[in-house]
Parts: sequence; C-alpha cells; structure tokens
Amino acid sequence: MSETRTDTYQRITDTIITALENRTRPWMKPWSAIQVGSNIPRPIRANGEPYRGINILLLWLATAAHGFEHQRFMTYRQAQELGGQVRKGEKGTWIVKYGTINRKAENAEDEDREIPYLKGYTVFNLSQTDGLADEHYAAPTPLPADQRIDRAEIFARQTGASIGYGGNRACYIPAADRIQMPPFAAFISPEAYYSTLFHELAHWTGAKHRLDRISSTNMKTRGYAFEELVAEITACFICSDLGITASVRDESASYLASWLKCLKEDKKAIFRAASRAQAAADFLHSQQEGKAAA
Repeated sequence: MSETRTDTYQRITDTIITALENRTRPWMKPWSAIQVGSNIPRPIRANGEPYRGINILLLWLATAAHGFEHQRFMTYRQAQELGGQVRKGEKGTWIVKYGTINRKAENAEDEDREIPYLKGYTVFNLSQTDGLADEHYAAPTPLPADQRIDRAEIFARQTGASIGYGGNRACYIPAADRIQMPPFAAFISPEAYYSTLFHELAHWTGAKHRLDRISSTNMKTRGYAFEELVAEITACFICSDLGITASVRDESASYLASWLKCLKEDKKAIFRAASRAQAAADFLHSQQEGKAAA
C-alpha cells in the first residue's frame, strides 16, 4: 500500500510541475481554454456534489488540456448506470480518493487504529459520453454585465473582515488583522479586483485565531511562497463558486520558480496547498451561513 501511495503522490505532483513549467497554472487555465465570459464552476460528481481539494486542480487541468465543455465528471460505471456510454477511444482523467481503513488491535489492551489511504481512479467528462439525459449537461452561464458584482460584494462583506481602501498595494496586514485594497476604480477589470480581494481574504483566514496557517511574513522564505500558492488557489476556488472569471495576479508570476522548487522537493506539497486552500474557502463560506445580505 505504501508504494502505491508514494506513486500516487509523485504522479500527481509531476502533472502539476509539468503544467507550471509550461507556465500554466492548473487552477487558472480553464477560463482561457473555454469561451471567454463564461462561468466555469467547480467540477462536479455524477450526483451533483462538487469535487474538493486536489481533484479540483486535476480536473480543471484536464478541462484546459482537452477543451471539455461540461463540468460534470463520472466513472465509466456511473455513466453506464445513468444510461450513458463513454465513447470508444476516450481517455479518462486520473484523480484520487482519500479514506481510512480500520485496523483491529492485536492485543486487548491496545486501541484500534484508523489508517489513512490514497487511491487513484479514473473519471470521464460528459463531453466524452453519449446517451445521458439532457438534465446532466449543464451549459455555462454568462457573467453579469454590471461592473460591480453584487454577490461578490455581499460575500466579502459577510466574512466580517476589516477591509480598507486606498493606495496602490493590496495586502493583508497580520499585526492589524486588516486587509488593504487599492480602490475599485484602480483595477483593469472587475475580475481582477475580486480575484485580488479573495486572495487577500485567503491570507486573512490564515491568522492565528482563525486557521492558524501563516508561518512567515518574510517574503524570502519558503513558507511565504507556499502561503501565496494557497491564497492563489483559494481565490480561484471562491471565484469559481461565485461564477466569476478569475484573473491572474501579476505578482504571482514571480512565485512560479519558488513553487516549482517546492513541488520538486516535496511530492506532497501540492496536496497540502490544495487542502489548505479548500479549508480557507470553506472557512470563508462558513461566514456566510445565517447572515442576511446587507
């Protein structure tokens, strides 16, 4: 089991490294691969539930590489159970499943143990299948024409984060537990503004009294570059959830070399980054529950 698990980590890490070496961010590419101005939401399972963590990146990367038109992915068997059929010659996308197995204690005085495992399996996009009911094929929805996007404004406001405006720098200030943003009018597009805002909100979730994730504020450290990776992926997750076309931040280009070095040295790094980005996105979503729009 350990050898298979090691191969799984390395296989996925190599996929992400190849994309980064080609200057493709796996968490960004689908929005330039599909028609501009469309909402490409998180990939979803056969039952309609969204994928999470590392699988989002892997399926977005597959969508970019193959130009898939739909966000739903399913196994070969699931397609058959729903009355469809994967077309002959189609190649699936390899993703992973986390789980635990219960190992019984050998001695009465010992406790049973839950052992985590990582298992790979293959899914196919709806674009690769025939015969499914029309209800399974969800078309992208157009972005709103308004410059400010109400649902994004409400989402940011309901997090409760302290956000100040002014100047020409976007940042999260841990000592003040505060986000500083340039004015809306300073951005080249609404998408650039909200991508940046959600990036800073991701940093905000890392405060010690929230998710306790930020290890360093020194820009020269590996921990700082890793936090930037987590924040960038989180911003893309939130943009996707809100139906906003994510925009690449100029600053992120300077981190590509650091991210590649990190991934090449540690095959589990991208798993941790995706997991922490998922946790940050979940935290931001949790602040919305039960709060009426202002």
